[in-house]
Amino acid sequence: MSQVFEPLRQQLLDAASTFTDGPAALPEILAGLVDDVDHSLAEPLEIFPVCHHSPASALAMGRRLREKQPKVIYLELCEDLQPLLTELRNCRLPVALQAFASELEGFPATWGPLSVVAPVTEASAEYQAIAYALETPGVELVLVDRSADHVFQWAPDEPDGQDREEPEDDLHGDAVGVEIGDLRPRFAELEQHLLHHGQVRHWSEWWDQYVEQPLAGADHDTYRQVMTLVGSLFRRLTPAGTRRLESDEERERFMWTRIRSHLAQSGVEREDCLYVCGAFHAVSRVAEAGSQPGTPDLEITPRSGTTWLYGLIPSSHSAIEAQFGLAPGSVSIAAATWEKGLNRFGLKPFRLQGQKGTRRRAAKALPPAVAAEPATDRLTEYLAAPAAPGGLDDEELRGWCVDLVRLARRNGYLASTADAIAVYETSVLLASMRGRARPTPYDFQDAAVTCIEKDVVPGRRDVRRLCEILLGGDKVGQVGYEALPPLAKDVHDRLEPLGLDLQARKIRRALIDLVANPELAGCSRLLWRLQYLLPGHAVRTVMGSRRLGERSVQESWDLDLGRHQRTLIELGYEGVTAEQVLEQRLRRSVRDPKATAADALDAVEDSLRLLDSPRLSDELGIRAVELLAAERTVDDAPLVLARIRRLIAYFESPAHPGGSLPSWCEQFVKAGYAHYCTLLPMSFADEETGVRQVAAMLGFLFSMESLALSLGCERTQLEMSVQQSVPHGPAKTALFWAARHQLGDLAVGDLRHNCDELLANPLVLPSFPHYVSGFVHALEPVPRLAPFVVETLSKAFARLPDPVLLPWLPTLITTLKQDAPELVPVLTREAGRTFPGTLSALDTWTAPWNRMAQKSPAPRQLPVPAASTARRLLDAHPLTALGVAALLGRTSEWSAAPAVAAPDQEPAVIGPAKKLRETHPDTTDAMASLIGG
Repeated sequence: MSQVFEPLRQQLLDAASTFTDGPAALPEILAGLVDDVDHSLAEPLEIFPVCHHSPASALAMGRRLREKQPKVIYLELCEDLQPLLTELRNCRLPVALQAFASELEGFPATWGPLSVVAPVTEASAEYQAIAYALETPGVELVLVDRSADHVFQWAPDEPDGQDREEPEDDLHGDAVGVEIGDLRPRFAELEQHLLHHGQVRHWSEWWDQYVEQPLAGADHDTYRQVMTLVGSLFRRLTPAGTRRLESDEERERFMWTRIRSHLAQSGVEREDCLYVCGAFHAVSRVAEAGSQPGTPDLEITPRSGTTWLYGLIPSSHSAIEAQFGLAPGSVSIAAATWEKGLNRFGLKPFRLQGQKGTRRRAAKALPPAVAAEPATDRLTEYLAAPAAPGGLDDEELRGWCVDLVRLARRNGYLASTADAIAVYETSVLLASMRGRARPTPYDFQDAAVTCIEKDVVPGRRDVRRLCEILLGGDKVGQVGYEALPPLAKDVHDRLEPLGLDLQARKIRRALIDLVANPELAGCSRLLWRLQYLLPGHAVRTVMGSRRLGERSVQESWDLDLGRHQRTLIELGYEGVTAEQVLEQRLRRSVRDPKATAADALDAVEDSLRLLDSPRLSDELGIRAVELLAAERTVDDAPLVLARIRRLIAYFESPAHPGGSLPSWCEQFVKAGYAHYCTLLPMSFADEETGVRQVAAMLGFLFSMESLALSLGCERTQLEMSVQQSVPHGPAKTALFWAARHQLGDLAVGDLRHNCDELLANPLVLPSFPHYVSGFVHALEPVPRLAPFVVETLSKAFARLPDPVLLPWLPTLITTLKQDAPELVPVLTREAGRTFPGTLSALDTWTAPWNRMAQKSPAPRQLPVPAASTARRLLDAHPLTALGVAALLGRTSEWSAAPAVAAPDQEPAVIGPAKKLRETHPDTTDAMASLIGG
């Protein structure tokens, strides 16, 4: 241990003994801080401590690189991201280096997709080191942190960020962020203590006020010692045994192992190297730390079988703030501080040749390297000196106030010169109350919100957002064309005929007239595929459709690919072209363990709409047959019915080139007919199966019956299935009656008689609405019951008491809207044919079912029960009998008066009924059996 810091160590121990009574942890902590600084400075390989996206660290890094001119830079960054660094030349900062994996091997499937991002801004020490190394001949840059694969290998549980809700403007999504130079207290009580006594609201504000601003102009030794001291303080106050501390130590063992390995292989001198890491890692005391030969190495496990894909994605100030828990606007303030520091100290930053979006500065040759001087104690002087008056001077603050009022007026605020004065005075007042010599940007933000926003936000932007815009805005990076993956380049090339700037960060409207410009058909097909593949509003159709069998001749599109670069880039990780990715996704969707027959049919429809690949459609269809045969529930029966009907209609339409059903579709109908016949009795009796599902099953069986019979199915299977069914509940009972009617076992008159009996029974009235709901769902399998359903609804509205009717009406409307919206037009059309079209005609209108009841004679009381079936038929349906007689050539008036008969004799049959019965006994008996007489 050197004696450089012995006076400071003794001074801190004396202070600890003065303020504490007896042995305590404080002397040990204070002495340990100095020991950590001494230990870090004694390392032959220079350790440069940094803080994440700190302009003070970037300024100090720029100075040190020009002085030392190292030959090798070891950077705390995932080692497998090294090939991406040269692509930063083609981008506009901020961007993020990304490692992405969707097909996992060796990790739980619930973790996928895996993603690691490392954002890079110009106002960061790591970017200065990268630019220096890539632009200076003979300098080597080595990334020494864990690979993306090891990040997840060493995660004990599901990684942080995988369950985090994704903000709408978060360009990083749910990726795990690599915190380069992260420096924040790991002890919650310490952070709260610092925020309370510093009179600030957020850690970013405390750091800017008490560390960032004082170190902006500090020399290298002072900066290095202060940052090491802060890292030591946070490390020693971190609770021992926490997973976060263990993870940090594992990273340190990994990085020092990689550093010693490179030193041994390259033979470079340690004095010519620079190790850039977070201040928290600069004071590491693990056994593997240090560059001395013979230090134990960490046994690094091999990578898993997961295939990782690498690329650059756009980032933004707000995305960085959201990912690393920084205060809103803190990265924008850091960028403004960076520019202010460059102008104040006359520094020339390092930047990559051809870098987009950064201010061009004259190139400056590197001065001769300065030899390293012995370390001296700079901490004592720094800690004893009063704080330098940082913040905004009067002229700068006045300019901000005036510019903010001007910006606020453009955004709808009724701001004036008086508000500018109020913001100025309030900023000074807040700074004075918080013990600051000058207002900081955070004081200015609070004052602006208080004086201008008040309680109303007239537009999309609040005052805090306007303050960020004033500081430079939420700067969003962009990946250049040359750095894009092959798929993204292919998309840009194929959409070039549209003549739009797809890199622009605003919505572009594309108008496609396929009649006047048939050469744009390829662009149209690609846009439809991108709309399916990309989430959000990256590609959105305004006019046009691409349903089965439809092709628009004119289309209008809103393209916003510039602001959705990340989604397009990550799409490029899945394949080389959009068609390849779409085909892979469709195959993967039907092979998923949770896939259903309805999902497979949906995939078939998507393949027919978007891809010209009959082979793929047949493959997906065969998978749909397999899934349907394996299903043991009928939850998706409505979806299956709707989608197979739509597909059959397409295959039989002229739009389909083949003009006939494919073989898989015939197999699906045969399998579905047998499948639903088997499950029908159980579904009728099962309480958990809804009436809509049973109706969809019957709809499939009845609507596909003719096709199924032509393919070899037997109708007796359906008849036996219905006969074995025992319905549970009123709704399913009504559906069961409708099924029997469709099979010819129950006449409409019997249905009407059953409903009349239900309405006449006061005990059944409360449940009658459920019968009506069942009849409404019965329109799916038996659409010809529409007149009867309208009749039943009308009788229910007329006869049900208000305590039953009124609570049921909302339920009926909700049921129709959610479960059977396609049946509402059927009921509406039938009601339009039944009811009068004008209000005046309603007074004299009589319902058809009432007219039938009036014309039909009252039931005869026969003295003996020997009346024949034919006679009861003719008496109950005289109009039908006359019609049949007319068809048979027997026209006459009906006479229903029975002849006088003895009590033990059958009443005589007279008139045309007798002649009809005598002439055509077989016909009358057959009609009686069909109608149920």
